[in-house]
Amino acid sequence: MSEATRRPTTGIRTYRPAADGSDRAIPVKRAPEVEARQDDRPGAIRINKRIADMGLCSRREADEWVENGWVTVNGEVATMGQNVVPGDRIEIDQKAQDRQDQQVTILLHKPMGYVSGQAEDGHEPAVVLITNENRWNEDRSKTRFNFSQLKGLAPCGRLDIDSVGLLVLTQDGRVARQIIGEDSEVDKEYLVRVTFGDRDVDVQSVFPEEKLALLRHGLSLDEQPLKPAQVDWQNPEQLRFVLTEGKKRQIRRMCELVGLKVVGLKRIRIGGVTLGNLPVGQWRYLAAHESF
Repeated sequence: MSEATRRPTTGIRTYRPAADGSDRAIPVKRAPEVEARQDDRPGAIRINKRIADMGLCSRREADEWVENGWVTVNGEVATMGQNVVPGDRIEIDQKAQDRQDQQVTILLHKPMGYVSGQAEDGHEPAVVLITNENRWNEDRSKTRFNFSQLKGLAPCGRLDIDSVGLLVLTQDGRVARQIIGEDSEVDKEYLVRVTFGDRDVDVQSVFPEEKLALLRHGLSLDEQPLKPAQVDWQNPEQLRFVLTEGKKRQIRRMCELVGLKVVGLKRIRIGGVTLGNLPVGQWRYLAAHESF
């Protein structure tokens, strides 16, 4: 992912967390709908979907490219809402790539007490921590911070107010889709400190193996079975979870179902990107060699 940032895109962010608090991606402020056009050609789809399916950008960004005249179909400038078929030749102007190169993705070590998205119940959103003063002094990116980079910067998934760790914020719809899109297979790793009955007990020694097996597979939330998870002991009071989904407060609710109480939760990895030594409350840019 390129880390160059000359100026941010003008579009409003493409994804936000779902209203139920899960990590599911919800598109916002989509481009105005164009009247549907009848097209009986086999495989005909909207051009914005075709470009997004090619992995070039999000649908909203594709709409912006078309609107700006940066997309051609078989040598002709594309129009909003146009349908294309698999045999059509789609070409993208270099200006679109230049626009994408301006977008930033930021990794934040979120502290407790901040919400991931919009401010709620008097609590500040994590984005307020993205200031020049809070940038990690070991960030090796040559990108210079400016406040215009905050425009359209949105969290890729939720990290609860009482949880800490890696939070990804991005202007790039491709990154959001990769992490929290409905077809995302990016896994997320957490360290979870728990208690079981007596707070002074060695939890690992008394916690039933059959309940640990249930955490790995067999539980349901919101009347939906959960996908298999990796769950193992890190030490006598701490579990390591690896999930490929992100329901609202999923780990805490999973633990409650088997009699555990979560007293600390930290996300340490999303896909191929780790929290590492990033200090609490500080942030850095996603490096060019990193990917989720």
